[in-house]
Amino acid sequence: MTSTAYSNAAPSALPVEVDGKAKKAMLGAAIGYAMDGFDLLILGFMLKAISADLALSQGQAASLVTATLVGAVVGGILFGLLSDRLGRVKVLTWTIVVFAVFTGLCALAQGYWDLLFYRTMAGLGLGGEFGIGMALVAEAWPANKRARASSYVGLGWQLGVLAAAIATPILLPAIGWRGMFAIGIFPAIVAYFIRHSLHEPEVFVANSAKKSQKTSLRLLIKDWETSKLTIGLTILCSVQNFGYYGVMIWLPNYLAARFGFALTQSAVWTIVTIAGMAFGIFMFGHIADRIGRRPTFFAYMFMAAVMVIIYSQLTDPYHLLVAGAVMGFFVNGMLGGYGALISELFPTAARATAQNVLFNIGRGVGGFGPVVVGTIASLYSFELAIALLATLYILDIVAMWLLIPERRGAELS
Repeated sequence: MTSTAYSNAAPSALPVEVDGKAKKAMLGAAIGYAMDGFDLLILGFMLKAISADLALSQGQAASLVTATLVGAVVGGILFGLLSDRLGRVKVLTWTIVVFAVFTGLCALAQGYWDLLFYRTMAGLGLGGEFGIGMALVAEAWPANKRARASSYVGLGWQLGVLAAAIATPILLPAIGWRGMFAIGIFPAIVAYFIRHSLHEPEVFVANSAKKSQKTSLRLLIKDWETSKLTIGLTILCSVQNFGYYGVMIWLPNYLAARFGFALTQSAVWTIVTIAGMAFGIFMFGHIADRIGRRPTFFAYMFMAAVMVIIYSQLTDPYHLLVAGAVMGFFVNGMLGGYGALISELFPTAARATAQNVLFNIGRGVGGFGPVVVGTIASLYSFELAIALLATLYILDIVAMWLLIPERRGAELS
């Protein structure tokens, strides 16, 4: 056994069947991540209605999203630490309950400050779900199918976003923003399902008796080799989220404002692009299980840089529609690989913490994506903003090349 998270044993060539426990773990984690995607998107859709009802300024309305993301970073660290100590299933249940209760309480908000508190607390639960669910699935599924299992969890987010894009225009006029938030209490039912239907992975149970003297957070930097992994993955997660928010939020709005391309802001564009993202995530997991994590990431990173540049040169709305799906395939398809990659590089005692901390740092950095690229486009040029996004994926390739080893199919320590 090496000092890092993985075994040096060669990946097994023999296929391993996925049992019912593993499938339930994947379903529970995917549902939790779908709720995250649904919640964040409906919040964006409802800001105008909330602002009108509670007399919020534009800055106050925007701060509701910021508070949710800040809460997600704090929750990711807190619940990641607890999960590595107390168990995946138990703490995943807590995150969903926290998320559900405070999302439901948003429906009772009487003003800005209590709504801001509810959104921050809901963010705590939201931030904890991704990493714990990914760790749970990685530990429950066989090594030769670990990447595809992680990609299935990643698909949960896209399904949640798609559900929000379809349901909000229908439900919001009928039940209002308070009714939409009230729907958020139903995930508590999912928490009951998870708590009583799922089991702790055997690798976690086997390692739970071996309590480390270091906290799981310190295990991320316990030596230079591990610190290199943490630095490399922080870069990867930051570029992933920066690119996602910069391309998928800023670029369509910019094209609509500059060229009058209404299609880039339409529900059709959103649905087609989400479909491209979902297919990209699905394929990433299957390809990574066959040829390895590094080659798959390299291919997606390179094509993401190429597609960002190609997309920015298009002028026909229907070309934008098709290219948006292709761009989404590569830009967000990499989301399907992080669960397996991080799980194979960090030990059981720090796995959920690594998932939550590294990805939520990336999410925090990514939140600045639309602001940064929009500012560069306004002050300098559209071409320079696009070049920045493309350059970030080159940085991604360098970080993967220098800092992240290949551990496809490695047994978890």
